[in-house]
Amino acid sequence: MIVYGRNPVREALRGPRHVRHVWATKNAIREPWLRERAAQPSSAEEIERRCGSPAHQGVCAEVEPFRYTPPERVLELASAANSNRADPVIVALDQVQDPQNLGAICRTAECAGAIAVVIPERRAAEVTAAVCKASAGAVEHLPVARVRNLADFLQDAKDAGLWCHGADPAGELRYDHVDYSGGAVLVFGSEGRGLRPRVAAACDGLVAVPLRGRIESLSVAAAAAVLLYAAAARRGTQA
Repeated sequence: MIVYGRNPVREALRGPRHVRHVWATKNAIREPWLRERAAQPSSAEEIERRCGSPAHQGVCAEVEPFRYTPPERVLELASAANSNRADPVIVALDQVQDPQNLGAICRTAECAGAIAVVIPERRAAEVTAAVCKASAGAVEHLPVARVRNLADFLQDAKDAGLWCHGADPAGELRYDHVDYSGGAVLVFGSEGRGLRPRVAAACDGLVAVPLRGRIESLSVAAAAAVLLYAAAARRGTQA
């Protein structure tokens, strides 16, 4: 995989994936972290040819394929966090297909302290170079799991003691009235269609973000940011 952009390449160098080669323009290569990595000098045109995007910011790298985390490992991490009274938060995405949305949600999830993101194996964006770029490199540090059936994963999460809260504009509970203690899975639906009925039914409850403007909904990335920081604020209050 070729990742591109300064933050994605820098975080790839800091993360667990093996980085095989780094290419940088003469301006970008002045960055200390690129000098330390002995990046190979290249033209902007050559870097764009390698990564297939003009948004490379003068640097790209060849890294090993992205490593998805097994779903059972995510639940193990949640159990360990709960044992330490850390109130773990997992983000589950129901067929979110836009790589920009997946990347933005991963970036917010990592910054807000979520322990993992879970996505379906089918009809959903995968972790690609574009997702790495949109996440600003957050996917290098955040476990991302793929599951065959998201509703089944939510049931497993509930069996493990986590509460599952689905984001829905018609939800019966406001996002800031939810008790996120004890650990939670925040579930977000696809762009336009929202949560599928079986996924919504697998949630313990549906949560809404009040809208005071004229349009009818937030983007899935914006809704995720609101709920993630509401959950983080709750954890901070209890700390």
